[in-house]
Amino acid sequence: MSLSSLPPATGTSAATAAPTQAELLDFVRRAAADAELIASLPLDPEGRTWVRLAGPGGSEAWLIGWPPGTGTGWHDHADSVGAFVTAAGELRENALAARLPTDGWKTLELSDGVDRERRLSVGKGRAFGRHHVHEVLNESTDRHAVSVHAYYPPLPQIRRYSRSGQTLRLEQVERPQDWQ
Repeated sequence: MSLSSLPPATGTSAATAAPTQAELLDFVRRAAADAELIASLPLDPEGRTWVRLAGPGGSEAWLIGWPPGTGTGWHDHADSVGAFVTAAGELRENALAARLPTDGWKTLELSDGVDRERRLSVGKGRAFGRHHVHEVLNESTDRHAVSVHAYYPPLPQIRRYSRSGQTLRLEQVERPQDWQ
């Protein structure tokens, strides 16, 4: 089955309300289970690869290949909600269980106990809300990972952070035109 033949997530269509986190998670789970789709992604031994997919209800969706030892760095997806599922290999998500201010800061001191780690093997994933700060990593030394991601609304921006201990620093704000 190709992704274009996947039916929209339950309860969504282009003419209905925005897809929910649960509907995005349902979509990425179904896409990640599509062996033909996952096998179609070209993998590069040096850098991440990606293919844009048609997500449900006007969402933005991606199939992403992760070479061994690669990751995203700390970031958020601004005002978008999202979901992702591992389709091959294993990914680790480090996330902050804290609501951060959305604007007007460059450096924050994080409280103890805000760090969360999830190991996401094949078929495992999660949905997340707006302003979710995380990093995603393929820690394997010899195996690619593949994942499916969906965001709604389509990504208006990504904020990138650096982290040293409990200090989180806003480093860059990227917008869609920066990804062309």
